[in-house]
Amino acid sequence: MKMVKMDLHILNREIENRLINKLVPNKVLVLIGPRRVGKTVLIQQILKKIDTPYLLLNGEDMAVQEQIARRTVSHYKNVLQGKDLLVIDEAQAIPNIGAILKLIVDSIEGLRIMVSGSSAFDIENRTGEPLTGRKNTFKLLALSENEFNQVENVFEKKDHMHQRLVFGNYPELLKMKTDNEKTAYLNELVNSYLLKDILAFENIQSADKILRLLRLIAFQVGSEVSLQELGNQLNMSKNTVEKYLDLLTKVYVIHKVEGFSRNLRKEVSKSSKWYFFDNGIRNILVANMNSIVLRDDVGKLWENYVISERLKHLNNTGQIKHTYFWRTYDRQEIDWIEEADGNLSAFEIKWKASKKIKTPVAFAKGYPNATFETITPENYLEWIVAE
Repeated sequence: MKMVKMDLHILNREIENRLINKLVPNKVLVLIGPRRVGKTVLIQQILKKIDTPYLLLNGEDMAVQEQIARRTVSHYKNVLQGKDLLVIDEAQAIPNIGAILKLIVDSIEGLRIMVSGSSAFDIENRTGEPLTGRKNTFKLLALSENEFNQVENVFEKKDHMHQRLVFGNYPELLKMKTDNEKTAYLNELVNSYLLKDILAFENIQSADKILRLLRLIAFQVGSEVSLQELGNQLNMSKNTVEKYLDLLTKVYVIHKVEGFSRNLRKEVSKSSKWYFFDNGIRNILVANMNSIVLRDDVGKLWENYVISERLKHLNNTGQIKHTYFWRTYDRQEIDWIEEADGNLSAFEIKWKASKKIKTPVAFAKGYPNATFETITPENYLEWIVAE
């Protein structure tokens, strides 16, 4: 499989304008997301487009950490003299960053601040309490189908989407010409970056067990998962499994979907499904980078991919919807449910839909006002790029 080599800097990220609009005085704009999805590139693009004096710092630089640690108002005013904007990339590396940002934003009138971080629990949680009412948080994920529309036409879209089902959407893959290069990159990403934040959190040392847990989840994408069974297979407690899964969601490796239940006694509500934020990560974990024509799991790949694209769309457009799956104990089921403003929308996700799929009888009776739609490769773009 070959993909046209592209320049990352020509791709405008969907959330860029929303970030610029929220870059206001005496507020901290927090940009979080998984590693290697382009947060630094996005910051550089924003700085080129705004006409204001700024100071850009790298939080992983020891000299920067030493300067920022001098927590006095006079010091910060001296460092920021003549600057209207402070930008700290990789801010999670700076100890006590939340309290430091609170002091700066409260003490220097008119200053705008933007910080980025790769780890949700480092940036979002550690800045949460000190910056209550003082921050706007945005999430950047891997490239979306809508963002790819800038560099591929309708004739290329289908072939490129088939490639993304296997290799995923990490931006740096666009620089790579061969499948071997992409596979090596994803393998390095998993082994060197994916768990970096987790292992640093509370000095967790069980990298092998976390990877084994991820592999088990990867084989069960789109299926209900028993934490007890996972624990038995990994020789760890159910509580430990739950803890690791929670950490993996906080660094945007996987996300959890719970069962929807409102009216019917037969509805399953206590089990969960798990999906990966990126197909490439899922496939490297199961050691299968074959083309979709050689695979027997293309249905899982499609379901994982289109759900991750839907989540990107909701995130990038700022829509807030509660998401679930739906199943009854007599095996009636729907892949994806969205709830917003008192309305229910149901979606069945199919790689191939040879005939019209009807709304499950129990769901139609229990929720007569809900909508129902089947998402296939023929219509998925309407679902993930429409307003």
